[in-house]
Formats: sequence, structure tokens, C-alpha cells
Amino acid sequence: MQPIGKTLVILGGILVVVGLVIWLIGPRLDWFGRLPGDVRIDRPGFKVFAPFTTMLLLSVLLSLVLWLVRRFFG
Repeated sequence: MQPIGKTLVILGGILVVVGLVIWLIGPRLDWFGRLPGDVRIDRPGFKVFAPFTTMLLLSVLLSLVLWLVRRFFG
């Protein structure tokens, strides 16, 4: 049970850090979700939002963070 507990504590710490970053820097990130390549269709009675570029950027950043975590803590 110790490895599960250690993993939960680490994930909780990461969640707290991400929450603090969003809380403190969030107002400065109003461009996030409006990047070139994010599809937004807004018609009467029909709305579609597909943040392709934003999700690609998040995927790259998350992959980098996980690679760093595995490299230094794995």
C-alpha cells in the first residue's frame, strides 16, 4: 500500500501546484483557448468549440512534465 500512498501524495501535490498557478496566473491566460487553430463556430442555435491547438500545446507540456518527473524521480 505504500507505493499507492506515495503516488497519491505526489499527484495531490501536483494538483495543488497546478491549482495555485491557475488561480494566480489565470487572469493573464485569457488568450488560452483562443489560439490560431482552435475552431469556434457560433451560429443561432448551434455552437461548436474544438480547441485543437490548445489541446496540442497542453499535450506537449504534459508530456514534457511527465518525462521530467520520470527522469528525476523515477
